[in-house]
Amino acid sequence: MKQTLIWIGSVIGVGAVMALFIGEMQKPSEIRTISVSGECLTSAPKDRTAITLRVTTVNRNAATSMKMATAKMAQITEYLKTMGVKMQTTEFNSYEKTEWNRVTQKSEKLGIETRIAVEISADSMDKIENILNKFAGDENVYTENLRMFTSTETMKPIMEKCLGTALENARARADALVAPDNKRAGKLLSVSYGTVSGVERPYANYRLMGAKMATMEQALDTGGSFVSKDTEVTVTVSAVFEIK
Repeated sequence: MKQTLIWIGSVIGVGAVMALFIGEMQKPSEIRTISVSGECLTSAPKDRTAITLRVTTVNRNAATSMKMATAKMAQITEYLKTMGVKMQTTEFNSYEKTEWNRVTQKSEKLGIETRIAVEISADSMDKIENILNKFAGDENVYTENLRMFTSTETMKPIMEKCLGTALENARARADALVAPDNKRAGKLLSVSYGTVSGVERPYANYRLMGAKMATMEQALDTGGSFVSKDTEVTVTVSAVFEIK
């Protein structure tokens, strides 16, 4: 009986060892990885011109001040609808306006100031110039934030191509790092990316004083086009590759 128990124990022990060995053999080997970064520098043409038109009115009566501002802005927007431009209201505000009187050394109430602003963007500088000329000299009409920018439609394919280039650069860097061990970068396991756009926005703050404003002339070169550099774009990726 004792010998039988010893034999059974031995069989169980051998089985346990074999099971452990087989388990170790079947256990997947740990995947070796490498983390690298990649970059892409490119530029995108600025294909749209924008400016903000602002109506500012002051009246001692709040309702009159608002009525004057909304009436003028309605006139502006009706004209803009015929110009094939994009527009968006960026400000609608009404508040008490005061001014410091140096003689009396007191703050005096001037009335209620109403400000309404609309941002306008067009696919050509000519349209913006026509809008400026249309309302040149109009009382209570001001312009600000004259600039050029790259539209989303133009930027999207450029960014996507640059992202692909940055990823290719990351893989090439990974291949170079593991080459001394006769390895290469295999499957892409994870990736994250970031973008930076160096958007230059020249500003021109001035009142519409006449058909040809000095600031407008400074913003134009001899060919009649707005002077502005392309949008500079940087895409960086952080990628993890399997080492093969």
